[in-house]
Amino acid sequence: MHLKHSDHEHGPPIVPVTFILEEPEMLTGTKQTEWTLMGGEHESVLELAMEHGINIEHACGGVCACSTCHIYVEQGMASLTEATEAEDDRVEEAPGIQRNSRLSCQCEIRGTGPIIIRVPAWNRNAVKEIPH
Repeated sequence: MHLKHSDHEHGPPIVPVTFILEEPEMLTGTKQTEWTLMGGEHESVLELAMEHGINIEHACGGVCACSTCHIYVEQGMASLTEATEAEDDRVEEAPGIQRNSRLSCQCEIRGTGPIIIRVPAWNRNAVKEIPH
């Protein structure tokens, strides 16, 4: 399943979001481990990453039905929406859970940042669907 872009408007891209990739070649096809992008209010971390070629796994299409888009928010948690009970339930299924664990599909930008996201090396779907 592939990410369906949100149907709501995003604010102007003024919030700095840095992605630290533990396995960059798998996610981007490059050796670049750190990417700083500019996100907009109401844009999810997953949408921002995907729009810039950082292919974070999202087996359910970004609808909070799995935990494949599990990330760590290393800085800027206050600049993201709070986790819902549904997200907390899904995060509990993810490997390597920490206090700063979130699902990138559920983290919407709501502040001014900066935000720092770590994408763990094991964040990948072993049974990846091929687009039709």
